[in-house]
Amino acid sequence: MPDLPQPIPAATLIVMRDAPGAPELLMVERAAQMAFAGGALVFPGGRIDPGDVALASELGDPALAAKAAAIRETIEEVGLAVGLEPQPGAGDLQAMRARLHAGEPLSAVLGRHRIAPERLVPFARWQPERLVARLFDTHFFLAAAPEDAPTPVEDGTETARAFWASAAQVLADAEAGRAHLIFPTRRVLERLAMLGSFAAAAAHAAAYPVRTITPWIERRDGVDQLCIPDDLGYPVTAEPLAKAQRR
Repeated sequence: MPDLPQPIPAATLIVMRDAPGAPELLMVERAAQMAFAGGALVFPGGRIDPGDVALASELGDPALAAKAAAIRETIEEVGLAVGLEPQPGAGDLQAMRARLHAGEPLSAVLGRHRIAPERLVPFARWQPERLVARLFDTHFFLAAAPEDAPTPVEDGTETARAFWASAAQVLADAEAGRAHLIFPTRRVLERLAMLGSFAAAAAHAAAYPVRTITPWIERRDGVDQLCIPDDLGYPVTAEPLAKAQRR
């Protein structure tokens, strides 16, 4: 029997800004040619690199590697710095992004800026079952958009589009066939759609301590369902397997 794939440590950042009617989230559309979730709408993020692990070790807390990765990936993918103090100006941010794209680690490009890990609120952790060649163990963090944040700009390689939208709007687009959502993103959006502000979302996150979610298949009423636990704050905890988009 072949060895099962080992999960790839990853992190993603749910950037939220309050807006009339409903808070907006920063979404990216993954490039169609990407091996994982090509063309899907997701939150900025990616794998935890050795440089993120090294930076966390320098800071004395290995658990910060996931937050460092979420911050770095958001700069790389959309040109937005979240969780840094002081907030970089436009010129510094552009220089940071260019150096990260050139392969430098986050620690090398920070300069006078430092990571402010308290600004990233743990929200979820998803690790699907080991049935696919590329498997991610992904930490989801929630953060408020910086004041006067620049317009997000996709990187043109991993991301084809970057935009702000409410959770309800993204879900409606998916239902209408205008957007593609993988199973974890859809469940997280349904949870966020219940929350009317960043403060409410942060309080909701605090009320449900993060536990790793590994969906499972269960037959209910004669239909195979992809299921998740019902005690972690998600309003929808099962979806017909035939409909679920898993990658």
